[in-house]
Amino acid sequence: MTEELNPGRAEDIEKLISRMAEGDKEALAAFYQETKGPVYALAMSVLGERHGAEDIMQETYIKAYGAAASYEPRGNPMAWLLTIARNLALMRIRSQKGRDDELKEDLSGPGFETGSVDRLTLKGALDTLGEEERQVVVLHAVAGFTHKEAAAMLNMPLSTALSKYHRALAKLRKHLGGEGR
Repeated sequence: MTEELNPGRAEDIEKLISRMAEGDKEALAAFYQETKGPVYALAMSVLGERHGAEDIMQETYIKAYGAAASYEPRGNPMAWLLTIARNLALMRIRSQKGRDDELKEDLSGPGFETGSVDRLTLKGALDTLGEEERQVVVLHAVAGFTHKEAAAMLNMPLSTALSKYHRALAKLRKHLGGEGR
């Protein structure tokens, strides 16, 4: 079943989910191609390391494929998918709480195609942010979601997301040697 899809449109992503619910593995591959950047960005923003983010991506798509039949179309399938990714990432963090912290790896993967110096600079800057601030920045500035969409994905009021975003930008400017505001 091949149909023309408009990349990134919620209706088209919902069509892919519907096809996944029917067991269509080609739809899963297309769904992955359409959504992998934001899923990786969110997992990376929560975990802060590449291998864990890649693992969460894999688990997210396995879980999404298995849960596709129970998906309720509400106009924002990315919120559904990113909620799965965020919950898996948070569960991973909780399960690793007792272990020694390992060195975080530098940013790489979908959406992070910069040079190693730029990557290290970005990683250092993002490390100055709190978890929610980092997530709001990554969803808006890296993944390209509106503030309203990012707030919905993170289950927070729009005003809170905006406040965290602006506070994060001020911290980033200060860390990178720019003006405080």
